[in-house]
Amino acid sequence: MSSWAAGLTMMWIRINQRNKKGKNVMKIFNLDSPLMQLLNKVADLLWLNILTLICCLPIVTIGASFTALHYMSLKMVRNEDTYVTRGFFKSFKENFKQSTIIWLLMLLAILILAGDYYIMYYSGMEFHQALKIIILAVAVLLVFTILYVFPVQARFENKVTRTIKNAFIMSILQFPKTILMVIFYLLPVILFLISTDLIPIAFLFGLSVPAFLSAMLYNKFFKKLEDNIIEGQEENIDEIGITEEEDERIFKDELDESLIVDNEKRMF
Repeated sequence: MSSWAAGLTMMWIRINQRNKKGKNVMKIFNLDSPLMQLLNKVADLLWLNILTLICCLPIVTIGASFTALHYMSLKMVRNEDTYVTRGFFKSFKENFKQSTIIWLLMLLAILILAGDYYIMYYSGMEFHQALKIIILAVAVLLVFTILYVFPVQARFENKVTRTIKNAFIMSILQFPKTILMVIFYLLPVILFLISTDLIPIAFLFGLSVPAFLSAMLYNKFFKKLEDNIIEGQEENIDEIGITEEEDERIFKDELDESLIVDNEKRMF
């Protein structure tokens, strides 16, 4: 009798252990579990990358596409509303005109620098070394500005000239992070060069992942700007009755001197 009872007890213990293991497995696949959140993030980045590539195809829409890409990337970093398709096209539509102008200006600058490079190295003419260094420095600063100009356009409302100017200033103030952002965008190219087997990964995540990682870097700086700007605009917002949805891009990103000085000291 005692051996029979002991056997039942052991069986009951084993059943309970299996049930606990089953519950633990179910917890892993719970929508709020870290694993599922990670998988959802990966899926969102994949779809965001596909949307960006499709909307870049007409070439002239690259500016609006990159603005929408950074708009959604920052939202994902901040764990805000992440309905990717809806948010992407909302930003695409709202920023289309100004983003297109910015993109065409950036493209013109790129073509001019590319022409200068071609003339210097393939025309057979001799150019002073100082001129080559100057053109190289301008090209580097242009890359830095492009890295920030579409995130700035996505988050702040301003004129084209001030948006470009502020993007340039931010890239210098955030110099260490700017270098990291350059590395992020070079990673897909490196993967492509390492092995052709990695091309699908570079193709499916080559824009969204660098944009997401970049947003993680500039998020703190943007947040500080937004907080300072909102403090000075709260009364005006209440007076004219702007709704929460309309308020997403009301920020005027005119960098005040105290913020610039503070960031030059800390370079965070």
